[in-house]
Amino acid sequence: MNPDTATPAYGLWSLVIVNSLVFIVFAFSFTKPHTQRDWRSFGAFSAFVVALFSEMYGYPLTIYLLSGWLQSRYPDVNWFAHDSGHLLEMLFGWKTNPHFGPFHLLSFALIGGGFWLLSAAWKVLYAAQRTHTLATTGPYAVMRHPQYAGFVLIMSGFLVQWPTLLTIVMFPVLVYMYVRLARREEREAATEFGADYVRYTARVPAFIPRPGAVGKAQ
Repeated sequence: MNPDTATPAYGLWSLVIVNSLVFIVFAFSFTKPHTQRDWRSFGAFSAFVVALFSEMYGYPLTIYLLSGWLQSRYPDVNWFAHDSGHLLEMLFGWKTNPHFGPFHLLSFALIGGGFWLLSAAWKVLYAAQRTHTLATTGPYAVMRHPQYAGFVLIMSGFLVQWPTLLTIVMFPVLVYMYVRLARREEREAATEFGADYVRYTARVPAFIPRPGAVGKAQ
């Protein structure tokens, strides 16, 4: 779509609700929160999703706040056309449909990878919880907190696809919250599993797999 002729497509609050529910329910189906800590991490992710789609289809706050600077630097772009909300494509001069731009495609890979990680991790964690054993297979063979890593990947994908001031501010706060929750879980696991968990932490990193370790997650 040509940004010069595209028409604004905001104020669509029904789309905000529908899209938010789709992704929140989708994430819920992969995580199935039970504990208060589970609900806290899931709730934070849900707030991020709602904030994202509120700007994507509801009110483009970021575009309004940056409109003066954007218009002065890129006078040929209609910044209130919906496609222009893909800021990275616009700023880097992607001239065709932003849905096929490099940042949009990268966002699909990050979001898809995040949901895959949530799904794969939940299966292993659920089985371990039923048998009261330590989860060390699948994604847990290469990182100790794949579910939190999955949430971070999904949020990163959304940021690449449709960056907004609010979600950019929320992102590091949520990452910090996930790290704190992970550390609390580790203390509890060390109490429950003792030396087995200490040995597990010695060979498996918390969030970022070691080079060449990804194949172990299959």
